[in-house]
Amino acid sequence: MSELIVREAEKTVRGIKVLDGVSLSCSSGQIVGLCGANGSGKTMLLRAITGLMYLDRGFVEYDGKRLGRDIDFVPHGGVLIENPAFLGRYTAVDNLRFIAAMSDGVDMEHIRRCVAAVGLDPDDRRRYRQFSLGMRQRLGIAAAIMGRPRLVVLDEPTNALDESGFDLMGRIAADIRRRGAMAIVASHDPDVLRCMADEIIRMKDGRVIECETVRRAGAVGPAGADATSVPRPSARRYAREVPAL
Repeated sequence: MSELIVREAEKTVRGIKVLDGVSLSCSSGQIVGLCGANGSGKTMLLRAITGLMYLDRGFVEYDGKRLGRDIDFVPHGGVLIENPAFLGRYTAVDNLRFIAAMSDGVDMEHIRRCVAAVGLDPDDRRRYRQFSLGMRQRLGIAAAIMGRPRLVVLDEPTNALDESGFDLMGRIAADIRRRGAMAIVASHDPDVLRCMADEIIRMKDGRVIECETVRRAGAVGPAGADATSVPRPSARRYAREVPAL
Protein backbone atom coordinates (compact mmCIF):
# COMPACT_ATOMS: atom_id res chain seq x y z
CA MET A 1 0.00 0.00 0.00
CA SER A 2 1.31 3.43 -0.96
CA GLU A 3 0.97 6.52 1.22
CA LEU A 4 1.42 10.24 0.64
CA ILE A 5 2.13 12.36 3.73
CA VAL A 6 2.31 16.14 4.06
CA ARG A 7 3.50 17.42 7.43
CA GLU A 8 3.45 21.04 8.67
CA ALA A 9 3.96 22.43 5.16
CA GLU A 10 4.96 26.10 5.11
CA LYS A 11 5.74 28.34 2.14
CA THR A 12 6.16 32.09 1.78
CA VAL A 13 6.07 33.74 -1.65
CA ARG A 14 6.96 37.43 -2.01
CA GLY A 15 6.33 38.04 1.65
CA ILE A 16 2.94 36.28 1.68
CA LYS A 17 2.53 33.02 3.57
CA VAL A 18 0.70 30.80 1.07
CA LEU A 19 0.96 27.61 3.16
CA ASP A 20 0.86 27.75 6.94
CA GLY A 21 1.33 24.46 8.78
CA VAL A 22 -0.69 22.25 6.41
CA SER A 23 -0.79 18.51 7.12
CA LEU A 24 -2.65 15.71 5.35
CA SER A 25 -2.28 12.09 4.30
CA CYS A 26 -3.64 9.94 1.50
CA SER A 27 -3.26 6.21 0.96
CA SER A 28 -4.04 3.67 -1.76
CA GLY A 29 -7.71 3.58 -2.71
CA GLN A 30 -8.39 6.98 -1.16
CA ILE A 31 -9.30 10.36 -2.67
CA VAL A 32 -8.74 13.56 -0.72
CA GLY A 33 -10.44 16.78 -1.77
CA LEU A 34 -9.12 20.29 -1.16
CA CYS A 35 -11.83 22.93 -0.97
CA GLY A 36 -11.46 26.69 -0.68
CA ALA A 37 -11.80 30.01 -2.42
CA ASN A 38 -9.21 31.43 -4.80
CA GLY A 39 -6.04 32.21 -2.89
CA SER A 40 -6.74 29.70 -0.12
CA GLY A 41 -3.56 27.72 -0.89
CA LYS A 42 -5.00 24.75 -2.79
CA THR A 43 -2.85 25.11 -5.90
CA MET A 44 0.28 25.90 -3.91
CA LEU A 45 -0.23 22.72 -1.90
CA LEU A 46 -0.63 20.71 -5.12
CA ARG A 47 2.58 22.23 -6.45
CA ALA A 48 4.40 21.13 -3.30
CA ILE A 49 2.90 17.62 -3.46
CA THR A 50 4.03 17.14 -7.06
CA GLY A 51 7.54 18.53 -6.56
CA LEU A 52 6.93 21.66 -8.62
CA MET A 53 7.66 23.82 -5.58
CA TYR A 54 9.86 23.25 -2.55
CA LEU A 55 8.65 24.03 0.95
CA ASP A 56 10.33 26.43 3.37
CA ARG A 57 9.45 24.16 6.29
CA GLY A 58 7.78 20.78 6.70
CA PHE A 59 7.91 17.97 4.17
CA VAL A 60 6.10 15.89 1.57
CA GLU A 61 6.76 12.16 1.73
CA TYR A 62 5.72 9.38 -0.65
CA ASP A 63 6.26 5.78 0.45
CA GLY A 64 8.86 6.88 2.97
CA LYS A 65 10.83 9.02 0.50
CA ARG A 66 10.91 12.79 0.91
CA LEU A 67 10.54 15.17 -2.00
CA GLY A 68 13.59 17.35 -2.46
CA ARG A 69 15.79 14.96 -0.52
CA ASP A 70 15.25 11.38 -1.70
CA ILE A 71 13.20 12.04 -4.85
CA ASP A 72 12.51 15.08 -7.06
CA PHE A 73 8.99 14.08 -8.08
CA VAL A 74 6.39 11.57 -6.96
CA PRO A 75 6.87 8.55 -9.25
CA HIS A 76 3.99 7.31 -11.40
CA GLY A 77 1.98 10.51 -11.03
CA GLY A 78 -0.62 12.07 -13.32
CA VAL A 79 -1.02 15.82 -12.92
CA LEU A 80 -3.35 18.60 -14.07
CA ILE A 81 -2.53 21.89 -12.35
CA GLU A 82 -4.10 25.17 -13.49
CA ASN A 83 -4.62 25.47 -17.26
CA PRO A 84 -3.78 22.59 -19.60
CA ALA A 85 -1.36 23.40 -22.43
CA PHE A 86 -0.73 21.32 -25.53
CA LEU A 87 0.70 21.75 -29.03
CA GLY A 88 -1.80 23.80 -31.03
CA ARG A 89 -1.25 22.21 -34.42
CA TYR A 90 -1.85 18.62 -33.33
CA THR A 91 -4.97 16.59 -32.53
CA ALA A 92 -5.94 15.28 -29.10
CA VAL A 93 -4.59 11.80 -29.83
CA ASP A 94 -1.36 13.13 -31.31
CA ASN A 95 -0.70 15.34 -28.29
CA LEU A 96 -1.17 12.42 -25.92
CA ARG A 97 0.98 10.23 -28.15
CA PHE A 98 3.89 12.64 -27.71
CA ILE A 99 3.48 12.54 -23.92
CA ALA A 100 3.14 8.75 -23.93
CA ALA A 101 6.44 8.43 -25.79
CA MET A 102 8.16 9.40 -22.53
CA SER A 103 6.54 6.50 -20.65
CA ASP A 104 6.54 2.73 -20.93
CA GLY A 105 3.45 0.61 -21.45
CA VAL A 106 1.15 3.19 -23.04
CA ASP A 107 -0.06 1.99 -26.44
CA MET A 108 -2.32 3.67 -29.01
CA GLU A 109 -5.40 1.76 -27.88
CA HIS A 110 -4.96 3.04 -24.35
CA ILE A 111 -4.47 6.60 -25.62
CA ARG A 112 -7.66 6.42 -27.67
CA ARG A 113 -9.63 5.02 -24.73
CA CYS A 114 -8.39 7.82 -22.45
CA VAL A 115 -9.46 10.44 -25.00
CA ALA A 116 -12.90 8.88 -25.37
CA ALA A 117 -13.30 8.34 -21.63
CA VAL A 118 -13.27 12.10 -21.04
CA GLY A 119 -15.94 12.68 -23.70
CA LEU A 120 -13.73 13.52 -26.70
CA ASP A 121 -13.68 11.71 -30.03
CA PRO A 122 -10.36 9.97 -30.71
CA ASP A 123 -11.09 10.21 -34.46
CA ASP A 124 -11.65 13.97 -34.36
CA ARG A 125 -9.06 15.54 -36.70
CA ARG A 126 -9.46 19.06 -35.34
CA ARG A 127 -6.29 20.57 -33.96
CA TYR A 128 -5.90 21.62 -30.34
CA ARG A 129 -5.97 25.31 -31.23
CA GLN A 130 -9.51 24.76 -32.57
CA PHE A 131 -10.73 23.26 -29.29
CA SER A 132 -13.20 24.99 -27.00
CA LEU A 133 -12.18 25.66 -23.39
CA GLY A 134 -14.16 22.62 -22.27
CA MET A 135 -12.46 20.36 -24.82
CA ARG A 136 -9.05 21.61 -23.70
CA GLN A 137 -9.91 20.85 -20.09
CA ARG A 138 -11.05 17.34 -20.99
CA LEU A 139 -7.80 16.69 -22.82
CA GLY A 140 -5.88 17.85 -19.75
CA ILE A 141 -7.80 15.34 -17.65
CA ALA A 142 -7.08 12.60 -20.21
CA ALA A 143 -3.36 13.36 -19.96
CA ALA A 144 -3.54 13.13 -16.15
CA ILE A 145 -5.21 9.70 -16.12
CA MET A 146 -3.17 8.26 -18.99
CA GLY A 147 -0.56 5.67 -18.12
CA ARG A 148 -2.16 4.17 -15.02
CA PRO A 149 -0.72 6.66 -12.51
CA ARG A 150 -0.53 5.63 -8.87
CA LEU A 151 -1.19 9.22 -7.80
CA VAL A 152 -3.60 11.51 -9.67
CA VAL A 153 -3.51 15.26 -8.91
CA LEU A 154 -6.30 17.42 -10.35
CA ASP A 155 -6.64 21.18 -9.87
CA GLU A 156 -10.17 22.51 -10.56
CA PRO A 157 -10.87 19.63 -13.00
CA THR A 158 -14.42 20.77 -13.85
CA ASN A 159 -13.38 24.25 -15.03
CA ALA A 160 -15.20 25.03 -18.31
CA LEU A 161 -17.07 21.69 -18.22
CA ASP A 162 -20.83 21.30 -18.43
CA GLU A 163 -22.90 19.23 -15.98
CA SER A 164 -21.60 16.00 -17.50
CA GLY A 165 -18.34 16.86 -15.76
CA PHE A 166 -19.83 15.53 -12.50
CA ASP A 167 -20.40 12.15 -14.10
CA LEU A 168 -16.89 12.15 -15.56
CA MET A 169 -15.32 12.93 -12.19
CA GLY A 170 -17.39 10.23 -10.49
CA ARG A 171 -16.28 7.60 -13.00
CA ILE A 172 -12.64 8.60 -12.72
CA ALA A 173 -12.87 8.42 -8.93
CA ALA A 174 -14.42 4.95 -9.11
CA ASP A 175 -11.61 3.72 -11.33
CA ILE A 176 -8.92 5.18 -9.05
CA ARG A 177 -10.40 3.28 -6.10
CA ARG A 178 -10.89 0.09 -8.11
CA ARG A 179 -7.24 -0.22 -9.00
CA GLY A 180 -5.90 0.93 -5.62
CA ALA A 181 -4.44 4.25 -6.72
CA MET A 182 -4.91 7.56 -4.87
CA ALA A 183 -5.85 11.12 -5.78
CA ILE A 184 -5.71 14.68 -4.50
CA VAL A 185 -8.39 16.89 -6.10
CA ALA A 186 -8.75 20.63 -5.56
CA SER A 187 -11.95 22.55 -6.25
CA HIS A 188 -13.78 25.65 -5.01
CA ASP A 189 -17.03 23.69 -5.53
CA PRO A 190 -17.84 21.27 -2.67
CA ASP A 191 -20.39 19.41 -4.87
CA VAL A 192 -17.57 18.35 -7.19
CA LEU A 193 -15.58 17.01 -4.27
CA ARG A 194 -18.53 15.20 -2.71
CA CYS A 195 -18.98 13.18 -5.90
CA MET A 196 -15.34 12.08 -5.73
CA ALA A 197 -13.66 12.35 -2.35
CA ASP A 198 -13.57 10.29 0.83
CA GLU A 199 -12.37 13.29 2.81
CA ILE A 200 -12.65 17.03 2.14
CA ILE A 201 -10.08 19.38 3.61
CA ARG A 202 -11.20 23.01 3.69
CA MET A 203 -8.51 25.66 3.37
CA LYS A 204 -8.40 29.39 3.98
CA ASP A 205 -5.40 31.73 3.88
CA GLY A 206 -3.01 28.81 3.52
CA ARG A 207 -4.36 26.92 6.53
CA VAL A 208 -6.54 23.88 7.09
CA ILE A 209 -9.70 25.07 8.84
CA GLU A 210 -11.91 21.96 8.66
CA CYS A 211 -11.88 18.28 7.67
CA GLU A 212 -15.04 16.50 6.52
CA THR A 213 -15.54 12.78 5.99
CA VAL A 214 -17.78 12.15 2.98
CA ARG A 215 -20.40 9.42 2.99
CA ARG A 216 -21.06 8.75 -0.67
CA ALA A 217 -24.06 6.80 -1.95
CA GLY A 218 -22.65 7.15 -5.49
CA ALA A 219 -21.44 9.74 -7.92
CA VAL A 220 -24.14 12.33 -8.44
CA GLY A 221 -24.57 15.61 -10.20
CA PRO A 222 -25.86 18.95 -8.91
CA ALA A 223 -28.81 18.89 -6.51
CA GLY A 224 -28.49 15.10 -6.17
CA ALA A 225 -29.43 14.36 -9.78
CA ASP A 226 -27.49 11.80 -11.77
CA ALA A 227 -25.32 13.48 -14.38
CA THR A 228 -24.95 11.46 -17.56
CA SER A 229 -22.59 12.36 -20.37
CA VAL A 230 -23.28 11.18 -23.92
CA PRO A 231 -20.10 10.68 -25.94
CA ARG A 232 -19.96 11.20 -29.70
CA PRO A 233 -21.11 8.07 -31.59
CA SER A 234 -17.70 7.14 -32.98
CA ALA A 235 -16.26 7.24 -29.42
CA ARG A 236 -19.05 5.24 -27.80
CA ARG A 237 -17.35 1.84 -27.71
CA TYR A 238 -14.33 3.37 -25.93
CA ALA A 239 -16.29 5.43 -23.40
CA ARG A 240 -18.39 2.74 -21.73
CA GLU A 241 -16.14 3.16 -18.70
CA VAL A 242 -12.98 4.95 -17.70
CA PRO A 243 -10.10 2.88 -19.09
CA ALA A 244 -7.93 0.78 -16.80
CA LEU A 245 -5.30 3.34 -15.88
